[in-house]
Amino acid sequence: MNVSLVLFTADLRLHDHPPLRAALDGARQVVPLFVRDRAVDRAGFAAPNRRAFLADCLRDLDAGLRERGGRLVVRSGELVEQVCRVAAEAEADEVHLAADVSAHARRREESLRRALESEGVRLHVHDEVTTAVGPGTLAPASSDHFAVFTPYFGHWSRARLREPLGAPRTVPVPEGVGSEELPARKDLAGLSPGLAAGGEEEGRRRFASWLRSGVGTYEDGHDDLAGDVTSRLSPHLHFGTLSAVELVHRTRQVGGLGAEAFVRQLAWRDFHRQVLAARPGAASADYRTKHDRWRSERTAHAEIEAWRAGRTGYPLVDAAMRQLSHEGWMHNRGRLLTASFLAKTLYVDWRIGARHFLDLLVDGDVANNQLNWQWVAGTGTDSRPNRVLNPVTQAKRFDPDGAYVRRWLPELADLAAPAVHEPWKLTGLDRAALDYPEPVVTLSEGLARFRRARERP
Repeated sequence: MNVSLVLFTADLRLHDHPPLRAALDGARQVVPLFVRDRAVDRAGFAAPNRRAFLADCLRDLDAGLRERGGRLVVRSGELVEQVCRVAAEAEADEVHLAADVSAHARRREESLRRALESEGVRLHVHDEVTTAVGPGTLAPASSDHFAVFTPYFGHWSRARLREPLGAPRTVPVPEGVGSEELPARKDLAGLSPGLAAGGEEEGRRRFASWLRSGVGTYEDGHDDLAGDVTSRLSPHLHFGTLSAVELVHRTRQVGGLGAEAFVRQLAWRDFHRQVLAARPGAASADYRTKHDRWRSERTAHAEIEAWRAGRTGYPLVDAAMRQLSHEGWMHNRGRLLTASFLAKTLYVDWRIGARHFLDLLVDGDVANNQLNWQWVAGTGTDSRPNRVLNPVTQAKRFDPDGAYVRRWLPELADLAAPAVHEPWKLTGLDRAALDYPEPVVTLSEGLARFRRARERP
């Protein structure tokens, strides 16, 4: 009786799952395996919000497998050791795995391949499981990757995507392969109070609802902070409960400017993955150094803590940071603004901000998080590395009546625009009545410091 093993990583779904389909096509029985990798814990990536969302995803995946006559096998430990152990227990002759782009994932893949081959087990790695277009598929003639998004998007838009696969009807799992108890959200502490639910069923429900009632307004409203018409599907893409390939296909079928704008965002996600695949060191080092002399945690401690707590004195920055703390998620416009404020107005090392985001974001993703931070900090792929986002200008443009600020800063709830965006301009009793700090730095001082550091006039 031939058995295949499917190692689930960031692809926690049954719909459009090429490794699972290949395993089922090539074997009479399949072991669906997830390993709670100790290396992830050691690297500090097992943040509470992501662990809770992961627990939801694993329970949903197990339920879906049981509906099809199977079950999920969960093990903890060193990933290579656990996969080899389960393969031996099940007498599996092949293992199927989705490709990934981080340096850790690539080292893990090579170690796993060597260990399995020494036991006579084949490893099959499948591309375009976590992306729509695989990293390395598209490249200019002069380089191994695209460093600028616009030409990449042109090629990406013309690429032929594979057709999405349906979920399997049955998943026969051999007896005798033991599993640990599934993790549960209720057993975790330190979670954001408004953390969303995870799992493929929830992701598919949310996507279907958004296609019906959200995508049509996305082009005009995706930067409207109070309107919040973004899809909020990023956590599901991060954990792979939704397929990027399926999302592109189904969104294009709807059509319209909103659909085109959303598909462009999916292309940005693939763009960052192909950059990181080609330059894995960009997860922690400048992609294009500006030789910055960043302020450190020691030299800018008070300002950094004010930024983390949402007490900088700039209401839109603080509202976005408090949304992050409460939901484990932040509107994309808020991410751009808060990152620009830390890296450029406060001139603090972008890695400090990226680490804080990874500590809280349920969609915390090495490629998207680190490379978006570098884009904003001017050390990444942005063609205008010295641009600085002004929080007051951004507030008046993307939260004109102050609804977003008042939602997250109750101490300013009684202020109307424009005062809600510039409370430091209030005087006398009006200012004294507010339990809200003065700005940690004036915008002119912050801009002057940044320009001096970058040696700009």
